[in-house]
Amino acid sequence: MGFEEAELRKRSTLEPCQEADVNHDDAFEKGKKDKKTVGRTPDGTVFTVPQTHDMVSQLLSPSQPKNLSDLVVLAVLGLHIVGLYLLPSSSRTLVFAVIFLFWRACYNVGIGYLLHIQSKHIRLVAWAKKWKIFVDPRTGENPNVWLYSTMKRELETKIPKDYKFEEAPVEYNTWLVFRRVVDLILMCDFVSYCLFAIACGGRPEGESVNLTVFRWFAGVALFGFNLWVKLDAHRVVKDYAWYWGDFFYLIDQQLTFDGVFEMAPHPMYSVGYAGYYGISLMAASYKVLFISILAHAAQFAFLVWVENPHIEKIYNPPPKRKQMQEPEEDHGDVGGAADNVPDGGGSTTKPSPVHNLIGLKNIDLFRMTDTSVILLQLYIYAFTFLTPSTPFFQALFALNAAVWRCWYSLGVGYVLRRQSRKQRWTRHFLKYGESAEEAWRQWKGMYHLSMTMCYTSFVAASWKMYSPPADWRSGLALLKHVVGASLVLLQAWTAISIYDSLGEFGWFFGDFFFDHSSKLTYGGIYRFLNNPERVIGLAGVWGAALITSSSTILALAILSHGLALLFFQFVERPHMRKLYGQSLRSESGLSKSIRRSLPLPFSQWRGSVDKVLTETLDSLEDYVDAARPKLAAGMGVFVKDSTALFTHPTRISITRLAPDLAGYDPKDYSVEILSTSSTAKMNGSLPESSAQRSGFRTLVFDYGVPIKIKWTAPLNHTKKDWVGLYMVADNASREITKTSSQGRWVATNRDQYNSIISDQGIFVSDTRVSGMERKDGESKDFLSGQMVFAGDKLWWTTGVFEFRYHHNGKHNVMAISLPFEIRIDKFKEDDIEVDESGLVRDGFQEALLQLVRNCFDRDPDIAPNTIDEAFGGLVEREGKFAKRVVYAVHRMYEIWLLGKLTHSADGALGLELSSLPK
Repeated sequence: MGFEEAELRKRSTLEPCQEADVNHDDAFEKGKKDKKTVGRTPDGTVFTVPQTHDMVSQLLSPSQPKNLSDLVVLAVLGLHIVGLYLLPSSSRTLVFAVIFLFWRACYNVGIGYLLHIQSKHIRLVAWAKKWKIFVDPRTGENPNVWLYSTMKRELETKIPKDYKFEEAPVEYNTWLVFRRVVDLILMCDFVSYCLFAIACGGRPEGESVNLTVFRWFAGVALFGFNLWVKLDAHRVVKDYAWYWGDFFYLIDQQLTFDGVFEMAPHPMYSVGYAGYYGISLMAASYKVLFISILAHAAQFAFLVWVENPHIEKIYNPPPKRKQMQEPEEDHGDVGGAADNVPDGGGSTTKPSPVHNLIGLKNIDLFRMTDTSVILLQLYIYAFTFLTPSTPFFQALFALNAAVWRCWYSLGVGYVLRRQSRKQRWTRHFLKYGESAEEAWRQWKGMYHLSMTMCYTSFVAASWKMYSPPADWRSGLALLKHVVGASLVLLQAWTAISIYDSLGEFGWFFGDFFFDHSSKLTYGGIYRFLNNPERVIGLAGVWGAALITSSSTILALAILSHGLALLFFQFVERPHMRKLYGQSLRSESGLSKSIRRSLPLPFSQWRGSVDKVLTETLDSLEDYVDAARPKLAAGMGVFVKDSTALFTHPTRISITRLAPDLAGYDPKDYSVEILSTSSTAKMNGSLPESSAQRSGFRTLVFDYGVPIKIKWTAPLNHTKKDWVGLYMVADNASREITKTSSQGRWVATNRDQYNSIISDQGIFVSDTRVSGMERKDGESKDFLSGQMVFAGDKLWWTTGVFEFRYHHNGKHNVMAISLPFEIRIDKFKEDDIEVDESGLVRDGFQEALLQLVRNCFDRDPDIAPNTIDEAFGGLVEREGKFAKRVVYAVHRMYEIWLLGKLTHSADGALGLELSSLPK
């Protein structure tokens, strides 16, 4: 279940970790030769992954060995079943609703939390190492002899071949223990749901025999489909991904994502829950339906907040910075709109991606298009709510919706068709001295306004035709609203998925306006459907027809879908054929999956139907082309983050004073800033008298420069000590820190906080130093260490700061460093040497380059070395880098930039120097 994203996981799963010693490589080659699965842990340890089996066969198959944990799971399931028959009928529904919600919370919240901390901090493995539960007690390091022997017996019983408990990596053993917990939760989740459905099930009064038969037939069909999805998904991803194995280790295995993975995105979480609705049909209970919807929504939340971030982290890391000599490849937009465009006046490059239109975050009231769209929507909705729902106004709103739909499909379609053939739209603006970019902006505004008004008028007409049912429980009133709302949500999801795949350029048919050589690729939603707009892109209009139960809205839905099909056939399809020809995919992933699943006669029949449909539409197109000269004489022209909490998930909580301070003298602790001439300088702006009185000048660091410090502590200092970075003005007390570190802290010793974030920055820990080197007159030996604060552990602002050394994971301050300043010096032309032309451009660029490199954490994978080099893909994915640059440029040059960094045409990071004030 943790291996859902096919396009992200086609690469070898060992790719993120490639280093191993010779012995590991030998084991790797031996595993490949024996055709056994080879695994690799994050530290490079290579091992043979034993064969395991799914949880159902492990629990219920007589051929599989059983152990104590299996008996525990079966006993818990038995208690659920017995409880159904022992409880009185009046309380069964409530009790099993609570039980099911409990197990569902254990799944989505409990397992989700464990996987989240494992992905972010490798904390489950860290716990196992800390408690040494997999260490042989004979070494004397593990006092839990019974626990060790029990786990060894349990795991070796389940895996009789190729597995030895004491030889397996700790990551693999941790995963095996984790999956036993998963078995219990998932089995109880499913059984409690079924028992809840049984408790709620029954035949509604007055239901006809035919409706009962249909309800059970549809329910059994959905449940059978659900079962096939799960089995086919398990066939592809195996136990490794079913139990989220890639959160613990990676395997050398190329998976072929066919079958159900070509049918729908995340099939185990989308169509894989069809059985819920099948059981709801068989139970004939709205209670079961609503709890199914709630559970399904929780599963999608689990996918979005747990699985998808891990998939992005492991299998889709941002591209590294390209070197100057590397040629840049073009990758086309996915799906139905790519980057090519026919000859004839189009621009040869993509338009600037700045100032997009789609999305709430891109609304700009200073832009005429946005203002017009908002005002027109307010006008339509005000007119809708302030007028009565009489037949006259209903007809008026329906007519308005029909006109806007005709314009959106026929009028806009005609404009695009002319643009495709003769670049008519672009040439109109070029004729009056405008640019292709201006033509593109005007087109985007017109299309956006037309699309918005088309759907706004349809919503208004639906509202006018809608009347709430007098009795929600009678007939199918409630069911129609649930199904209708689901169809509306399906259309919204489809639109979001299309935009995510195509981007702003593809959403507005950019390949009709710009030449951009590319290859056609299918990703995102287009992996499953060639043209999602044609199939499910208008599901919402049918949902509205179902909710309103209005023949007028039904007619509008038919009109909308029919015109959308014509738009695709006569506008999009010819243009795509002209661009890509034979490279267009003739069969979608969904169609291919269905065809493979059908018996041969049905498959041939389906092919014949497709052939007839295609030939009919082609004949219609030929007829229109033939009639165009006659008609021309009488016709004219016609919707990717509390930020501090999510940005810095590892924090130290403010707690009470530590009770174990006795015996610790703050004089034995110190924090010293290790500065070099390249990273720090002395503040020369202080008056001379001030410098003479204090004896030192304030240390000054450039914005974003990593800061290295050295700490000292007595020999008996606690291993959970830590150092935090704070603004001097944030803490009035010198003994206790009362302000959260917001993630800007580093532990003095590794593996003390079960978090990789707390260990980031540690250079040296607990180096024993002779007392002869002490400067305070004492002779006792002490411990010393070094750490560096960089990246997210710095304050990305200017000011005066200090480091605070804290005791035993608490906020008791044992030492404070000297204050230092982080500064951004103003840019002065007088300080820069001019070039041969008398300009300061080179000096300006060099100063800006160093500033940008600091803002990019000086990471060689993303920070450019020269002004002409590109930056890494992480910069565009993580908005924090843009915010740093915007702030720094404002402080240095006193100008404001847009809060977004983009690539130039050649992939380089560039700023238009001519637009900056001199």
